[in-house]
Amino acid sequence: MESGRLGLRRFTGADVGLLVGLDSDVEVMRFLTGRVTSREEVVGVVLPGMLRVYDEHPGLGTFAAEEKDGGAFVGWFGLQPTDDATTVDVGYRLNRKSWGKGYATEGTRMLIEYAFTELGMERVVADTMAVNHRSRAVMRRSGMRFARLWHEHFDEPLPGTEFGEVEYAIDRRTWEAGRRA
Repeated sequence: MESGRLGLRRFTGADVGLLVGLDSDVEVMRFLTGRVTSREEVVGVVLPGMLRVYDEHPGLGTFAAEEKDGGAFVGWFGLQPTDDATTVDVGYRLNRKSWGKGYATEGTRMLIEYAFTELGMERVVADTMAVNHRSRAVMRRSGMRFARLWHEHFDEPLPGTEFGEVEYAIDRRTWEAGRRA
């Protein structure tokens, strides 16, 4: 898949270093786990899980994002299955040097379009911590709208967990109307 500035591709076993580098920045992981991911966890859990989704859910998964001009690794974008076969969950994780360049919105819009036009989905959702204002702004700029707030119990909550989790969503009808406007 390609957008104006980004190319997406499947991850391979050769991409361990890219994932370790991305997940070793505590600021990148701030609203996710609050800690860096070890190389052992990337090799033994993270990457095998990504590769498994490709096999079990054709068309879905986590995709390496690279700049079309020069090929620099930006991070990843993903479409994950949900409990509803007509709904997918979009997500993204970008390295810090790629922040503030519009890549998150560009890649998210590309996957939303792909979900509706190629996969035949009826709804795309995304979620984050309520205090993750940058990610929420990406969701809004991508055409998604606030859907709900909820609270979960975590044994080791991250700072801000007390404010809850939020979900944003867009359905096919709304997305199509936006394209015609």
